Amino acid sequence: TGSSILSALQDLPSAFWPCGSTMEKHLQVISVLQWVITFLALGVACTVLLIYMFCTDCWLIAAIYTAWLIIDWNTPKQGGRRSSWVRSWTMWTYFRDYFPIRLIKTHNLLPSRNYIFGYHPHGIFCFGAFCNFGTEATGFSKKFPGIKPSLATLAGNFRLPVLRDYLMSGGICPVNRNSIDYLLSCNGTGNAVVIVVGGAAESLQCVPGMNSVTLKNRKGFVKLALQKGSDLVPVYSFGENDAYQQVIFEEGTCWRSLQKRLQKILGFAPCLFHGCGLFFRNSWGIVPYCKPITTIG
Repeated sequence: TGSSILSALQDLPSAFWPCGSTMEKHLQVISVLQWVITFLALGVACTVLLIYMFCTDCWLIAAIYTAWLIIDWNTPKQGGRRSSWVRSWTMWTYFRDYFPIRLIKTHNLLPSRNYIFGYHPHGIFCFGAFCNFGTEATGFSKKFPGIKPSLATLAGNFRLPVLRDYLMSGGICPVNRNSIDYLLSCNGTGNAVVIVVGGAAESLQCVPGMNSVTLKNRKGFVKLALQKGSDLVPVYSFGENDAYQQVIFEEGTCWRSLQKRLQKILGFAPCLFHGCGLFFRNSWGIVPYCKPITTIG
């Protein structure tokens, strides 16, 4: 039962968790871990499951979902399907408090204008960008009333079943010309498209304690802002690179070349990284380190 599970979690020794031993900390770890696993595996797992269902007695469910997927295919490019309910889940407050993540406002934004947020750095999973602009955990709507943020991410994510719907519910959109054009031209005013300018190339440079940004040959968002009459807003997250340790391969090595080649093929960079373990704080795992992330925009 639910009560027995909560009781068992409370009885776990403190060494089994990355930081702290309270029930709140346990929930924080779970909330962060679910997002990491979602990003890494949900899309692929649901794709495999959908194909498998066609080979079972549940083929009709798979067929109906596939038909709906085809009909709904262009929705991510047309403003998506954000859900205020999903963006306000209590789970995201635990996600925020795990690091913790803060959003610091430096200037008022007019709801009568549209904006492009140029976000740095990418980090491994863009925890700061997702928490601040894909949820209401840091109070974006209260700090910037009348502004709707749309975090832009890889278009390939929106070709994967279930994952696409999960991302759209947070107001996340594909980082392509059609999607951004729609938000800045056909969706009224008060829109803020958040572009992680450095992208996959920048993630290959993220190292704890180092701030390195990728801007060379990435000025298309400036041209787009001029064309659409949108205002540019620089956004920087201090501490984003501290969430994981990454093995950095030197330029010219075969491993570095492989990373760059896979980046061009897949659209993202396969990084070799680690955080802390789920049960022992001194072990390696995919749980990020508890390092403060402060986003200024």
